[in-house]
Amino acid sequence: MIQSLFILSPTGEVLIERHFRGVVTSRSVCDTFWDRASASINHHGGVSAISDHEELYDSVPPVMEVPGSDQGTLYVISCLRDGLSYLAVCPAEVSPLLILEFLHRVADIFVDYFGFPADESAIKDNFSTVYQLLEEMVDYGWPLTTEPNALKAMIRPPTVMSKLLQSTTVVSDELPSGTVSNMPWRTADVSYSQNEIYVDICEEVDAIVDASGAVISSDVSGSIQCQCQLSGVPDLLLTFKDPTIIDDWSFHPCVRYSRYEEDSVVSFVPPDGNFELMSYRIVPEKVRSLNPPVFCHPKWNYGDRSTTSGDMRMGRVTLHAGVTTLSSLVFSPSHKGPVVVEDFCVNIPFPRQTRSTSNLRVDFGTAVYNEAAKVLRWNLGKMDASKKASLTCSFSFVSPKAGEEEALDPPHLSLHWKIPLASVSGLTVSGLSVTRESYHPYKGVRNIAKSGIFQVRCS
Repeated sequence: MIQSLFILSPTGEVLIERHFRGVVTSRSVCDTFWDRASASINHHGGVSAISDHEELYDSVPPVMEVPGSDQGTLYVISCLRDGLSYLAVCPAEVSPLLILEFLHRVADIFVDYFGFPADESAIKDNFSTVYQLLEEMVDYGWPLTTEPNALKAMIRPPTVMSKLLQSTTVVSDELPSGTVSNMPWRTADVSYSQNEIYVDICEEVDAIVDASGAVISSDVSGSIQCQCQLSGVPDLLLTFKDPTIIDDWSFHPCVRYSRYEEDSVVSFVPPDGNFELMSYRIVPEKVRSLNPPVFCHPKWNYGDRSTTSGDMRMGRVTLHAGVTTLSSLVFSPSHKGPVVVEDFCVNIPFPRQTRSTSNLRVDFGTAVYNEAAKVLRWNLGKMDASKKASLTCSFSFVSPKAGEEEALDPPHLSLHWKIPLASVSGLTVSGLSVTRESYHPYKGVRNIAKSGIFQVRCS
């Protein structure tokens, strides 16, 4: 299974190194991975683009075959979270989805322990806790304890007081109660003065849109995130208004899978705290009729070679962005007023030949140019359909040689947005009941639609 695990910083520095099977994997594996990842991701000329554009990480193969110095062929399985590269080195072929799921679970545990984001500074400030967690989560290369409640019973999360006292990580000598029961995800003897559970139905839109706004391809995936603060051992039943639109589902271990197959209802005993109840995709019929809630129309002008002197040329980019009024989103009954998009942001990568930018103007929001990554980030914040925004920026670049004009193809833009109380699929909860306990908890359910990998192709 897993021979070694590495965590790399956004610049390729090895932050965490842990070997599980008595064999020390050379760090040359990390160097090989970083060289390939940098070549695949960064067409801007600087490795900092890896941390600035996580959506571009999809161009890196999640499974790489790397030659080992004296151990034969090694397989490197990787994922990117919060700017950090998580690498699992395996000496033989294994199920890659199992390893990828485990790496994401490790990152989720770090967020649960250290807060969001679990980035480079969080890892460096809590490196001793990180090593203790990896020690409990992996046994001789095999995933063992991955439930947050079980881990917190053994390893106390760091607190402000413990950091002030510079105390070492405290590991309990006793096994958590969940490890000897049939519900390892549930902490025993949970008690709250106010019982409540919140359910968020989050749907992400992955889409490729052309410069005119037409959708080239799209996909919608969703997840149900829960925050549970219920006393005792409650049994919950979650029902949907139209479960037929759910496809390719995946459940938390607490869900009774056979019950969902028979009745299309989610029956479960919830973990304590925050957890992902299930993930799913939307049936293709619903996705085909997708109309994005936002638009961005880019126009690139690279000037004329005959009007420039030497190797330098001047170009100009113009963007118009806003919120559409013909969106296909379905809004919750509690939604009132116009469509409001929150956290609206446009990332504009410039050609790798770019040397400088000038005359940057926006009539809405703020724009900042990252010279190292050659990326302009236009933060529009909160917008509705009554507002329109435009951006113009000039840039100088090295003129490519004759016959290499294709190197100046307009780069693809990436958009980020979020719309509360909205759903792409129209999936709604029709009921959430609690049994086996006498109290009546407060229950809150809401929908959130947001962007996943949302690109605008300029060519």
